[in-house]
Amino acid sequence: MSEPEVRSSTQDPAPGTGGQTPRAHDTEALGGVLAGALRVVASFTLLSRLTGLVRDVLTAKVLGDTAAGSAFGLAFAIPNLFRRLFGEGALSAAFLPEYTTLHRDDPARAPQLASLVLFVLTLVTGGITLLLEIGLLLTLLMGVTTPERTLTLQLIMLMLPMMPMVCITAILGGMLQAHGRFGPPAAAPILLNLLMIGGAIVPLVSPGVSREGAAYLLGFLAVAASGAQIVWSLRALRGLVRWTRLWSDAAASARRVLGRFVPVVLGLSTLQLNTLLDSLIATWPILIGPTMFGRPVPLDEASNAILSYTSRLYQFPLGVFGIAVATAVFPLLSRTSTDALAFTDVLRRGVRLSLFIGIPASVGLVLVRDDLVRTMFPGFSAAGLERSALVVACYAPAVWAYSLNHVLTRAFYARGDTRTPMTIAVAMVLANVAMNFTLIWPLREAGLALSTGISAMTQAIIILWIAQRKLGVVILDREMVAALARLALVAALMGLCVWVAMRVASGSGQAGWTAHFLRLCAATVVGAGSYLLLAVLLRLREVRWLLQRAPKGAPGESMLVE
Repeated sequence: MSEPEVRSSTQDPAPGTGGQTPRAHDTEALGGVLAGALRVVASFTLLSRLTGLVRDVLTAKVLGDTAAGSAFGLAFAIPNLFRRLFGEGALSAAFLPEYTTLHRDDPARAPQLASLVLFVLTLVTGGITLLLEIGLLLTLLMGVTTPERTLTLQLIMLMLPMMPMVCITAILGGMLQAHGRFGPPAAAPILLNLLMIGGAIVPLVSPGVSREGAAYLLGFLAVAASGAQIVWSLRALRGLVRWTRLWSDAAASARRVLGRFVPVVLGLSTLQLNTLLDSLIATWPILIGPTMFGRPVPLDEASNAILSYTSRLYQFPLGVFGIAVATAVFPLLSRTSTDALAFTDVLRRGVRLSLFIGIPASVGLVLVRDDLVRTMFPGFSAAGLERSALVVACYAPAVWAYSLNHVLTRAFYARGDTRTPMTIAVAMVLANVAMNFTLIWPLREAGLALSTGISAMTQAIIILWIAQRKLGVVILDREMVAALARLALVAALMGLCVWVAMRVASGSGQAGWTAHFLRLCAATVVGAGSYLLLAVLLRLREVRWLLQRAPKGAPGESMLVE
């Protein structure tokens, strides 16, 4: 029996939908497709982030809050910036709409576009990498340096080749998403984590390995893992794409992608650029010296190690849920961009799902910050643990904003507007830099975290207000405000339950690391359980949305991962 006709008269069919396009009023089908894609991305990303946490615990144990830890943190942050930019959206956001359109309207040109963009980006990023390597080498040979500065520059040189590799992986991941395969690109970071976990175990079982030697080993394995991710993605694309050197017919499309790329990078990179700037400033005592603007610098050699490792803690819920929502919602926003009702429904669901996870994550991280850092970073000094807990307290309140910014920025891209998010992002980066050099004096490295959090929350408020004006959608209507009020109430009650659980667990009689671990476990179980229970009792629709499935034969069902 043939499937019922559900095609909208105002919209062409999208790839991966079997020649059908969701109707504006078919919200159940749209919601089911979004929830299914979100579950796939979140599941693989959860596994990736869990292995990433193990990686961070082991590397923090090996390197500690030392100059070696700070040097590795900066060296890893630079290529990691490109991984987050490209792997978590910027390159895919510039590439995916054009590739999707070609795959729908002119399938013969789609592989030409992919081949051409892949070649150009490999050439450009490879050239940039070579120039940077030469510049760093000259700095080492001609500049006045210290052992700590030498270690930092050599680690950066070792890990810079990751940059072109993550560009290639990002293009391949965008193609996989366009073909409805969300799982392989979400799972690719697991390869990096597993290799680095193996590398971190070596110095733990071989005490003769120095911290510096361990840092070099971890850097080498990170580069090797980046190559493995390319092989992984190419295998996942077999049978879906035909590579070619005959790309002249796709030149115009490639120019549109590359022309869109710079504003898209700036629009999506606020958090990543701010994080990199934080690392550079935190490494000031190593790279520059003991003074800043004629005053003793308020940071030390441990500052970047503390900041880098601690920032991974708030990135866990952000990566598992915040980025997962944005990744799952973007193809649907692109497919419904000309259908106002469907576009609005998808965007509103994306906003509410981001906040449904982001707000309780912010509350929970603030409450468990001390037990969390003492459980995760036993290799830190006592002073380092106190400083790390303060950094969590400054990053955590903005988790909801980090998530929301990704969704709203992609809504502009789906409508072809790359300039507005770019303008807002540039303003926020400049504001963050100004706050950085103000807040480090009273708060040290925690001031860097606080300025990043403030800029993210400010950006979320601004981009939400502008989205309603420029995109022609109503997001904050009466229903949305009522839903957010219920969500805030549930998060507050959850926070109370977590606080009580931690007080009860404190009387268990355990001491040291075990006590902090037990309190953290109790807080996590009670927090997750109470939040879900209260959400069900207060009938938050987000719970049903997360469990929703697309009806059999519904448009877009085949977007889900194979």
